[in-house]
Amino acid sequence: MNQPSSAQPDVAVIGAGVIGLSIALALQARGLSVTVLDREGPAAGASAGNAGAFAFTDILPLASPGILKKAPRWLLDPLGPLSVPPRYAARITPWMLRFWRACQPDRVEAATAAQTALMDLSKAELEPFLQATGTLGMLRKEGNLQVYESRAELDTSQPGWDARARHGIEFRHLTAAEMAAIQPGLSPRFTHGTFTPGWFSIADPKTYVLALAERFRAGGGAIERASVSALKLESAGVAIETEGGSRRAGHVVVAAGAFSHRIAQTLGERIPLETERGYNTTLPAGAFDLRTQVTFGGHGFVVTRLTSGVRVGGAVELGGLSLPPNFKRSEAMLAKAKAFLPGLKTEGGKQWMGFRPSLPDSLPAIGPARASAQVTYAFGHGHLGLTQSAGTARLVADLVSGRPSAIDPTPFSPQRF
Repeated sequence: MNQPSSAQPDVAVIGAGVIGLSIALALQARGLSVTVLDREGPAAGASAGNAGAFAFTDILPLASPGILKKAPRWLLDPLGPLSVPPRYAARITPWMLRFWRACQPDRVEAATAAQTALMDLSKAELEPFLQATGTLGMLRKEGNLQVYESRAELDTSQPGWDARARHGIEFRHLTAAEMAAIQPGLSPRFTHGTFTPGWFSIADPKTYVLALAERFRAGGGAIERASVSALKLESAGVAIETEGGSRRAGHVVVAAGAFSHRIAQTLGERIPLETERGYNTTLPAGAFDLRTQVTFGGHGFVVTRLTSGVRVGGAVELGGLSLPPNFKRSEAMLAKAKAFLPGLKTEGGKQWMGFRPSLPDSLPAIGPARASAQVTYAFGHGHLGLTQSAGTARLVADLVSGRPSAIDPTPFSPQRF
């Protein structure tokens, strides 16, 4: 880890996950001096344990009428796709009310259009970004297979596919035999499926983010381990308060994931960020002959092939930052995966829990702080941090350098709530 520098950088980026480091590299490419601050170091949070997908076809917000229909049934199962620990229920009620309002059809339509614009930008920016950072060899284009247990379940999902079709996203519905040609070994309980070839993935998300960190350092950037407690505005920049003292930068980008709202609050800004606690188990390489990412949407999890093994994970536990992990959720997903992929070898797995930063309308907060344009926010991407990392980096680099925005930034305003 780099030692603290006495020189004041043009920009300090708070957060060394995939969003923060992508932004740091984009700013560095614009000729700015950049320092990254992180409480634990590169790839220590959700960027290490995600499913590794660039889910550009995932344009539909989590907040939708469909989720309102499923949520009551899911919430009755404490180990199901969506849960709220009882001791956290009162605290999350205001966020849930905002989420409910975001499920109204007009808001869903607007959020889908905004999400599509950010997805299109992120996809356009991805391969040039990977090329520039020497990581293009990590990209995989293996698609995603969404599986269903009946024709009725497929029919229920059809409005979502119709929305994707309107936005030009390629997919095709499959029979059981057609699914088996793409991914052998599925349980016969899955009778229908949908394949989206435009779903990309990375060989391993942690390895990728660490590679970004090394590229950033090689370009002269500094990464310092520091827990940021507050920001204070000054005439010549921004003071960053940490446990090791105060440091300064001309501009600050807050990209600290699930901890970002705490930093924003020190500037008097209240942004309704909540934490989706995600769980997974990574099995040894060779645990299953996985040829594409498989999504078990009705059960809220995916199975992904990485260089580090086969990862079984997903689901949503709205439980904040302080409660201890409930790894029974990982065990429940792994048991289902074994039933759904009978040949899966479940021995030797490593469990993980991470914090996904989520806003009620499923869109990230990207834009200047209310208090000062010297502070830019870039957080709240939920399940889509890796997917939207290159597009977010482009937007933030445009904002900081004063260039016209690549897309309309209004839907992502941190002050929209």
